[in-house]
Amino acid sequence: MSSSTVRATSSPAIKNAPVIGLAEGNGAFNNYHLAACVLAVPYLLKSFLPIVSRGGWKTYLFLLVLSGIPTTVAYWTLISMYGTRKNEKVVLPGKDIEEYITIKDVELKKIYSGKNKIPMQVFHDAYFDGKIEFNGDVLDIMEQRHDWARFTFTPELFKYVFTIFLPEVISHTEEQDLEQVRGHYDRGDDFYEWFLGPRMIYTSGIVTDNTIEQSLETLQDNKLAVVCEKLDLKPTDKLLDIGCGWGTLVAYAAKNYGCDATGVTLAVNQAKFGTDRIAKNGIPSDKARIICSDFRNLPVGKGAYTKIVSLEMAEHVGVRRYSAFLSQVYDLLDDDGIFVFQVAGIRPPWQFEDLVWGLFMNKYVFPGADASCSLGWVINKLEGAGFEIKNVDVLGVHYSATIFRWYKNWLSNKDQVVAKYGDRWFRIWAFFLAYSTIISRQGSASVFQITMHKNLNAFHRIDGVPKHASIHVKPENEPILIE
Repeated sequence: MSSSTVRATSSPAIKNAPVIGLAEGNGAFNNYHLAACVLAVPYLLKSFLPIVSRGGWKTYLFLLVLSGIPTTVAYWTLISMYGTRKNEKVVLPGKDIEEYITIKDVELKKIYSGKNKIPMQVFHDAYFDGKIEFNGDVLDIMEQRHDWARFTFTPELFKYVFTIFLPEVISHTEEQDLEQVRGHYDRGDDFYEWFLGPRMIYTSGIVTDNTIEQSLETLQDNKLAVVCEKLDLKPTDKLLDIGCGWGTLVAYAAKNYGCDATGVTLAVNQAKFGTDRIAKNGIPSDKARIICSDFRNLPVGKGAYTKIVSLEMAEHVGVRRYSAFLSQVYDLLDDDGIFVFQVAGIRPPWQFEDLVWGLFMNKYVFPGADASCSLGWVINKLEGAGFEIKNVDVLGVHYSATIFRWYKNWLSNKDQVVAKYGDRWFRIWAFFLAYSTIISRQGSASVFQITMHKNLNAFHRIDGVPKHASIHVKPENEPILIE
């Protein structure tokens, strides 16, 4: 099938992909096939190995335990290497990898050349170490990645999953959260300002006009207004921002809506920056504040806040503690309150590229953020905690627009970044921002903005209609009514 069947977009609001950048990857994974392999291997071992062939059911179970992980690793490796693409509507050019990247490392160059594509994990680790260079702009070459890279599960990925990722998912202690968050966000405010810009907001902005290229600051101002309107903030409200970052939303809400606003973050630098920002905006300290603490340790009782917001913090909570986190939010929220929750997640019908990217993000960019789950999983958790969903907006393409602007900011500040933090940090973030621009645009991962309240009989749902944003649409043409 010709690649002409795939339509490229040309909106000035985002970084548009070339046709080659719209190619589908390998998603040929089947849980039933994996289960069959895991169950069959010990049976075959028992049948053909003399030392265990006379054993019974207990021997089979012993072999199942012994061979389960190696069989799973072998299946994942082979299917990631030889599985078929989701579809081949986009025909890849089939160029030599030297057209896209330059491998300076002698040993790597012996292995990967010509039509022999390099595994993405091997590539990005070598790129961070200066062993490989892009032949051009990072984002432009990444758009063509399916022609020069493979998304296979490598030994290094399995090592990371079994020795770091899974143990952290299982434990996910408060001490782990504190260490990882402060190690990440207290690196230096300048590091983040060099791509986030003056708003210092590390979450997705919102595009309101796809016919123009709105600035990063406009995207973030749009998001602040949308969130505050969905919360239906009033001067009498007590607002809690869980994972408030550098405090911009706290200052914005207090300044524009007159509410009492509290932000909480584990990062020392963020708390100081946010406190200074509140003061610079002339907001009294008794109206807005940033607390450096785990939100679970706030000295307040049940129902202490009429409005709660949490924007892209819950990924760090972890799968194991997710339900407990939502239950704590439920308890902090007034029975008549509103909760706006924004969280990122990987698509359920994933491709191997999605998982390789996700593990890269967990290792290098957001350590400990293992709760990037599907929308369905998140909704189930929210409803299980006692919330009723009022509205869901999927903002993946808005995130792509946001990250693209972060990427351009980062490149423009290269000299300053390298001078203070070194070439390796510049490379990691250039790769992260370029790749994430693509990932969020193509649906590999998205971000969900969810508005909700407690699912109680006495909640006055009708009062929320004016702020039920998604139902207030304006037709392009005046509709002709049906008689």
